Amino acid sequence: MTIRRLNHAVLYVRDAAVSARFYESVLGFRVTQRMGDQAVFLRADGSDNDHDLALFSVGARPAPGQSIGLYHLAWQVHTLEDLVAVRAKLLEAGSLVGESDHGVSNSLYAKDPDGIEFEVMWATPRESWPTDARTARLDLAGSLARWPGLDTADQ
Repeated sequence: MTIRRLNHAVLYVRDAAVSARFYESVLGFRVTQRMGDQAVFLRADGSDNDHDLALFSVGARPAPGQSIGLYHLAWQVHTLEDLVAVRAKLLEAGSLVGESDHGVSNSLYAKDPDGIEFEVMWATPRESWPTDARTARLDLAGSLARWPGLDTADQ
């Protein structure tokens, strides 16, 4: 199992639209998707990721367990088999806190010993990406049957 690269960062911000305008005008990011007023997904110029930065609005008074700043970083692995191996290690360590199929990725969520959340994900083939944002229950066995041994870390 090998972590290939950092795929994206997710930030809690006061106002996702305001922050998105900043990243667009100052750093040249492009909005790829919006989820109402709650979230904006952006891609860096020259990137071919689904998104490189996600901004989630938490308002002026974040809910308990949220604060302005980093929500999580997403580390990308080469293959689904790598993701299965990471899942086993996360379960053994007692740090796995969630699993999701985002259409553009199969994702595991975990916390380190200090409670800092991170994601380990495998990018689904670009031609399979949905046109709208979605989150579903992760079916690793189904994904493995569909894409056995497929390395998408370079897409």
